[in-house]
Amino acid sequence: MSTHTNTDAAGSRNAGNPIVEQRIALAMTINGERYDLKVMPTATLLDVIRDELGLTGAKKGCDMGGCGACTVLVAGRRIASCLALAASFSEADVTTIEGVGSADRLHPMQAAFMRHDALQCGYCTPGQILSAIALLSENPRSIEEIREGMSGNLCRCGAYTNIIAAIAEVAGR
Repeated sequence: MSTHTNTDAAGSRNAGNPIVEQRIALAMTINGERYDLKVMPTATLLDVIRDELGLTGAKKGCDMGGCGACTVLVAGRRIASCLALAASFSEADVTTIEGVGSADRLHPMQAAFMRHDALQCGYCTPGQILSAIALLSENPRSIEEIREGMSGNLCRCGAYTNIIAAIAEVAGR
């Protein structure tokens, strides 16, 4: 596991910059890699993941926690990263879509989404997949429980039927 530290473009620790000095130290593991960061106290987990680390799979949709596009997993539980202050997740184990499967070895949920054509524009897909992975750990027993469990993830293209079918396949329902 490697450790990453954020610095400015010149590689310095930004000594003397009053804005940077307001930042707080934060260490977390994202997709199996440890990161030592300095973040603004008001930075959301989504902003740190996207802007500081360049992991752009989680999307800023509604920015109010209502659409699910920003879903990430923290210790295996799904959260709306747009509402979560990064400082609250020191030493957390975070998984983004970039940490799920790979191009040559898809996660079963990713493969099912492809088989069932459970995406159209793809904007919501990372959040849908991460939410579905977490939902399976909750052991939904019916299609209705899958629907209810996924109700916090919106798809503006309307691929819901296919999304539910993909999740149901992986869940064995």
